[in-house]
Amino acid sequence: MRQLPQKAMSLFHMKRPVLRVQLTLLYSGLFIGLLTAVLAAISFRFGINILFGRSEMRAPAGGAAGGQAVAPAHQFQFWPAAIALVAVVLALVVAWWLAGRFLRPLRAMTSTAREISATNLDRRLSLDGPDDELTELGRTLDDLFGRLQESFESQRHFVANASHELRTPLAGQRTLLQVALADPDADAQSLRSTCEEALELGAQQERLIDALLTLAAGERGVERWEPFDLGEVAKSIVVSLQHEAERQGIHVDADLTGTTATGDRSLVESLLTNLIDNAIRHNQPGGRVDISTTTRAGRALISVSNTGALIPPDEVDRLFQPFQRLGKERIRLADGHGLGLAIVRAIATAHGATLTARARRQGGLDIEVSFPAPADSQGRA
Repeated sequence: MRQLPQKAMSLFHMKRPVLRVQLTLLYSGLFIGLLTAVLAAISFRFGINILFGRSEMRAPAGGAAGGQAVAPAHQFQFWPAAIALVAVVLALVVAWWLAGRFLRPLRAMTSTAREISATNLDRRLSLDGPDDELTELGRTLDDLFGRLQESFESQRHFVANASHELRTPLAGQRTLLQVALADPDADAQSLRSTCEEALELGAQQERLIDALLTLAAGERGVERWEPFDLGEVAKSIVVSLQHEAERQGIHVDADLTGTTATGDRSLVESLLTNLIDNAIRHNQPGGRVDISTTTRAGRALISVSNTGALIPPDEVDRLFQPFQRLGKERIRLADGHGLGLAIVRAIATAHGATLTARARRQGGLDIEVSFPAPADSQGRA
C-alpha cells in the first residue's frame, strides 16, 4: 500500500489549538451566539411586520398616483449582515486581547519554571497581582520549589558526607596493607595484627552501609501496616543492649507497659534500637537511661531520657541530621556511624509519629515518639 506523504500524515495528527486560541473562540463564540440570537429576533419581527403590511396595504385599482409601494424585504437584510460582520471582527479582537491578558501570569510562570533547574532552585515566581487562582497557584509552586531546594541540598550534603565516611575506612585499610607489605621484617604476628585491624575497619564499613540502608528504608515509607505491642518490642531491644550498657557503666531503668501501635514492626525495631543505643552510647560514666512506654490520648508513646553532656537547645535539631554530633567535629566511626537519630526521625516521619526532643538542664536528652492511634494508622494504609 502506498504511503501518504509526510505533510498529509501530519494533518491527521494536528496539535490541539493553544489555550489562548481556545479562550478566544470561547469568548467570541458566546458573544456572537448572543448577537445572532438578537439579530434573528429582530429579523423575524421585521418579517412579520412586512408580511402583514403587504396583506393590508393593497395598491388602489387603476394605479392611483397617491399609492405608496412597500419596500422589498431584502433591503433590510443588508444591515443585519453588515452589523454581524463588524461584530464578529470586534468580538474576535477583544476576545484575543482578553485571553492574552488573562494568560499573561501563566506565561510568566511557564518561562520562569523553564529557567529553574537543579542548579538554581533558589529562584521563585513571585507573582504580583490580585489574590486569584493564578496567584495562589504561583504561591503553591514557590512552596514546591522551596521544598525541592531543601531536598536537593540535603541530598548533596548527605552524599558528600556518606562518601567521605566510606572513604575513610577504605583509606585506612589500604594504608595498613601497604605498610605491612612494605615491611621486609614483618612476621606472622604483625601480619595477623594488621589483618585484624583491616577486618575491624571492614566491620565499620558494614555497619555504616547497614545504617544507610536502614535510613533509606525509613525514608521510603511504610509498605505494610500491622498492629504490634510497642512495649514488647522495646523490652526485647533493652535486653539486647543491656550488656553494652553494663560495659559502659550505664544504669538502664525500663518501665515498659503494653501498648498497641500500628506500622512496620521491623522499622520500629530499628527506630527503638537506634534511639536506645544512642542514649547509651552518648552518655557519661555512671549515667543512666530511663525508658518507658505508655498510652496517651489513644496514641502509643515511648519516652527515652539519658544523662550526658550539656546540649544547647538550638543544637538539638541538628543532631537528627546525618553524620552530626554535638559540637563542630564530625562523627567518628569508632564512636558510631552518626546516623542513629537521623534514622529515628525518618522512621517516625514514615509512620506519621510525632517526635519531640528536648535538652535537659543537667545534660542529655529527653526524646518522645508518639505513634498515631490505630484508627488513624489504618486510614494511612
